[in-house]
Amino acid sequence: MTREFAPRRLDVNGFADAAAPISGSDPLQTYERLSAELADPAADLTVEWTAVGQRRGGADGSPVSWLHLTADTKVPLICQRCLTPVDVDLGVDRWFRFAADEATAAAEDEEAEEDVLVASREFDLHGLIEDELLMEIPVTPRHEVCPEPMKLSAVDPDFEAAEAARPNPFAVLGNLRSNKPK
Repeated sequence: MTREFAPRRLDVNGFADAAAPISGSDPLQTYERLSAELADPAADLTVEWTAVGQRRGGADGSPVSWLHLTADTKVPLICQRCLTPVDVDLGVDRWFRFAADEATAAAEDEEAEEDVLVASREFDLHGLIEDELLMEIPVTPRHEVCPEPMKLSAVDPDFEAAEAARPNPFAVLGNLRSNKPK
């Protein structure tokens, strides 16, 4: 008998015990926070993901639940150089270890290389996928080579004319000095 696992309400320990893989291809629009970051609506884009559960021995020898997550998508963002849309590939490939409670997870997460989360019978795998993809968005998305040459300077002829019309402050001082009695 094969056990079905639901990504929105994942029994983490049961998933790890079964050493089960689950995967999916979800429309990008189902990830609301990620969709809010996009330059354009992405009706045809998808998020491809796979999660695999595993049990490993912990520091005290007792079994610990682990999850390996991979996720990939392409998102349209705004190039910070030319301010036009740029497609950015986002990819996640991470291991997560699960602890029994929030206090243990917080304490172990400080010293562990992997992320430590709280095990739950109703763990939201989709929320984790969205969180990880959001963290992969670059701070300054940009094209390798922008499609149009960028205008790197602005010329304002009125600015130059205003500078020329303004008197030199040292010339004014010089005029004050020559009017001084000897």
